[in-house]
Amino acid sequence: MKKIFLNFFAVLLFCPLLHAQKFDKLALTPPMGWNSWNKFGRDINEGLIRSITDAMDTSGMKDAGYQYIVIDDCWQGTRDSLGFIHPDPQKFPSGIKALADYIHSKGLKFGIYSCAGIQTCGGFPASRGHEYQDAIMYSQWGADYLKYDWCNTDGLNAVGAYTTMRDALYAAGRPIVFSLCEWGNNDPWKWGKDVGHLWRTTGDITACFDCELNHGTWSQWGVMKIAEMRKDIRQYAGPGHWNDPDMLEVGNGMSVNEDRAHFSLWCMMAAPLISGNDLSAMSTTTKEILMNKEVIAVDQDSLGVQGYKYDSKDSVEVWVKPLMRDDWAICFLNRSLQKQKVDFDWSKNIITDELSKRTLNTNETKYNIRNLWVKKNIGTTKKKLTAKIASHDVLMVRLSK
Repeated sequence: MKKIFLNFFAVLLFCPLLHAQKFDKLALTPPMGWNSWNKFGRDINEGLIRSITDAMDTSGMKDAGYQYIVIDDCWQGTRDSLGFIHPDPQKFPSGIKALADYIHSKGLKFGIYSCAGIQTCGGFPASRGHEYQDAIMYSQWGADYLKYDWCNTDGLNAVGAYTTMRDALYAAGRPIVFSLCEWGNNDPWKWGKDVGHLWRTTGDITACFDCELNHGTWSQWGVMKIAEMRKDIRQYAGPGHWNDPDMLEVGNGMSVNEDRAHFSLWCMMAAPLISGNDLSAMSTTTKEILMNKEVIAVDQDSLGVQGYKYDSKDSVEVWVKPLMRDDWAICFLNRSLQKQKVDFDWSKNIITDELSKRTLNTNETKYNIRNLWVKKNIGTTKKKLTAKIASHDVLMVRLSK
């Protein structure tokens, strides 16, 4: 504790001399990992986190690109006499540092949660007034990622609150990916690029395809509600600064078709891929969805352009995402309750994306078509694409020269 106390005053002494900023060269592609909240909520402890870490390591998730193990709300105990936060000793008897060391020993990265208000959403001690102390603790523990929530923030200015924690993290000296969980209330896409590496664009997700779960003063949103909610902010996303439509609900109760559609849309939107299921009890189909490397490659494409809805007809939406090397990802989404036929004439759809300055013109260039979910080449753009798509499912293809 003496070392932490001295570090705190060293930070207070020298931080005015620093040019405060966020850590650069982090999250150059959307972060991939796991978070405890969607599946386990308050019911977390170090045994659970270790078992999830083991599953991340052995299930194939790590090999597919997932890195972060993030402990969400309800890990906190109390602050000591000096104001430093400590974990709940019943839930985390070995301490957070030992848990982070275990995660690192598996070649993974460790994430922690706090909140800009006086209490977290779960009613535990949050970081308001303790930002620099908390940043030092996270650094001492070996954190690589911080999710920073927005509950109990009456009277706070969002830009100021998040900038204060950004500055605290930078002063503490350990590079940490900073996730702004501000829910989109204060347009974080307009100012978040200089503050954090990703920012929530909506309220919390829930495991349904197209619904609103109304809690009175706030709502949870289904997959399609979230996809529709922020239609005109893709220009704010890019390497090191991502729009975050919230964590994945794959494996948490939707149908296989809906899980596949959900994952496909998040990849088309260049969203962070933070799984929220029980990694130690995944079905074969859940594994196949979360670990499809060809679909993940669309999300992780280094061009860093967020995709968008290009067209909609007879309940079938066409989503488009430009990729490196003049490749394109195209996702046909069936939103209806019945099977729908796709009959897409490439020659009549010259697609120009003003954001990336890319044009897909199959009259000038022939592309090979790869079905990313069946992992099979299915012809070229010289012929119309004809297919049938099941209810709430997708056909997702990659076009390559």
